[in-house]
Amino acid sequence: MNKVLIVVDMQKDFVDGALGTKEAEAIVERVAAKIRGFEGRIYATLDTHEPDYLETAEGRKLPVPHCIRGTDGWEINGKVLHALTEKGYVPIEKKTFGSTDLVEEIRDIVAGGETEIELVGLCTDICVVSNALLLKANFPETAISVDGSCCAGVTPRTHEAALETMKMCQIDVTGEGIEM
Repeated sequence: MNKVLIVVDMQKDFVDGALGTKEAEAIVERVAAKIRGFEGRIYATLDTHEPDYLETAEGRKLPVPHCIRGTDGWEINGKVLHALTEKGYVPIEKKTFGSTDLVEEIRDIVAGGETEIELVGLCTDICVVSNALLLKANFPETAISVDGSCCAGVTPRTHEAALETMKMCQIDVTGEGIEM
């Protein structure tokens, strides 16, 4: 059995920076523990924008500069990065919510036999759900799950809505909710 863990956008700007939330801060230790206990291939996506972010379509709808390549906010949260570095991981930069590069990166793993893919990270209601749905669309027979206790949304309400959306699309949701 092939196992893949995808750590979505656990970057400083989403944890405690420009777009950070107390819910995002609350999952850091759980995400690091999940990484440390995982046996399989690990990928970490990095939301990546350039200095002209505010001139992009996304920047016009969300006019908060974040995850600008090379800035502190673009870096992975220190505790999460430490766990990733200990276990070994493949970074995947992405310019938008979902990553077709990620899909291509794991295509051979999925083709190699029975595979389980698990996602954790930020934000449940934007990038986690986007990547989970892309993976499900590309690998419909693959077991895909999201650990809701290792995710946080823009708000608790939209976090829960995203988990429900993923359930409706036959993505397994485990460890639901975050205790605050």
